[in-house]
Amino acid sequence: MKKQLKKAVCIVISAAMILAALTVGAFAADSFTITDPYKNIDWDTVNSYKTALHSHTNASDGDITLRQSLQRHLETGYDAVAITDHGIVNYSWEKPVKIGFIHSALKMLGRSKGDLDYLGTSGSFESGEKYTLTNENGDDVLVIGDRKILRIPYGIEQNAVTVNAHVCSWFADYHKNLPVDYEDAVRGATKNGGLCVINHPGEYTQARYELFSEDAYDLGNFAYRYYFNKFYGLIDKYDGCLGIDINSKGDDRTRYDRKLWDEMLIKAAENGKTVYSIATSDAHQLDKIDTGSTVILAKELTSESIKNAMKNGEMLPQSTCISNYDELVSITEAIRSLYGETDLYKELSDITERYAAERLEKVKSKSTSNVGIRYRALDDEGYSDRTRPAVNSITVDDAENTIKIETENSLLIRWISNGKLVATTKADGSAFDLDDFADEIKGYIRAEIFGEGGIVYTEAFMLNAENTQPHKTSFINFGFFDFIFGQVNRYINVIKRVR
Repeated sequence: MKKQLKKAVCIVISAAMILAALTVGAFAADSFTITDPYKNIDWDTVNSYKTALHSHTNASDGDITLRQSLQRHLETGYDAVAITDHGIVNYSWEKPVKIGFIHSALKMLGRSKGDLDYLGTSGSFESGEKYTLTNENGDDVLVIGDRKILRIPYGIEQNAVTVNAHVCSWFADYHKNLPVDYEDAVRGATKNGGLCVINHPGEYTQARYELFSEDAYDLGNFAYRYYFNKFYGLIDKYDGCLGIDINSKGDDRTRYDRKLWDEMLIKAAENGKTVYSIATSDAHQLDKIDTGSTVILAKELTSESIKNAMKNGEMLPQSTCISNYDELVSITEAIRSLYGETDLYKELSDITERYAAERLEKVKSKSTSNVGIRYRALDDEGYSDRTRPAVNSITVDDAENTIKIETENSLLIRWISNGKLVATTKADGSAFDLDDFADEIKGYIRAEIFGEGGIVYTEAFMLNAENTQPHKTSFINFGFFDFIFGQVNRYINVIKRVR
């Protein structure tokens, strides 16, 4: 009798364990619905166009002419370029256009140097390479041998006479030579059928001057909370505003703007939406041109195809610079753990040690200046012999809850969700299983692909978006003078800095 009872109990327990396992397995398999921004990409046929979405010439405050800029963009492998001078819509590379007040004012202030230099219909660069400027199906295309560079139409940075509208827009003939706010710029670009992004937010919010990641964009801080609500609200309100610039120039200004992006993605996930990102050079000088760019995945090198890809988030921001201490420490430790004490590990370790020392000095002195240490895969002239990491394909298996990223020239993939680093994996083409990190993943997942030549960011994969109730987000906008919040907050934080 006892044996039969024990046997019965064992059968019941075993059945319960099997049922529990099946239940957990069923739950895990259904735990995520992944929204893939690259779902419409045929990776076998799509083209990856290296694109400059933010660059300047001496038509505003750049140190370089249009001709010099385009020659360097050619040398560094760009396929499409937007010239986005302050307050000046770019109508042509061929001939001078009326630029009026902005150029005259900047020249008088010594911010614009030298004569303006347009290309004509044909000519040669200083390198001796000959070019022709043609019109193909309504697009201006610079042809150099078997290479082409597309002019992205109507490029402009909208802050003509104000610090308060760092917004690049394209595809819309819109600008105002008046004091304007971010919302004026975003509204105008959207209303006229264009696309735009908020440029390098950390410069405006003054987050660039924080020494510690936890302090930057702390939403318990009034100023940061205000800027977060305003910027997210603009992206949410205006369909033409794609998102923000997360890594530009040397990344000194944008070092914490990935954190801002994550905060926005957390908010967007609650609303069943998303926020896109780009990376740019914001080049005013030749050596900055290849610091940041955005790979746009499109079928054709046309403005229409590029615009459609941008609207759909079919982009891969990339940069040759990283200036965030916590990211660099994490990458350094991962290189050592996965690859050993390589030369790259030693280089990164030296950078993080110097960064820590400089940061400590600024804490002691209560300095308000930036930390100037960063990982930079370019030499002082702005060139690099380091091969850039690249994404060859992204495959999402919604049934298995996996994301597989095929890359080249890369070492690590960092997986970020809910504002935190979830995992770091070797960039070996293995599928990343979200179920393995189900307790840590919430709202979205995004990837950062790191190699010796720089870093590539994916757009975010939003999770379980169908379970949310989309709604518009209200925000307060104090307009033209709200840049004061950032300035005041910066100096209050320095006074309070006691560590």
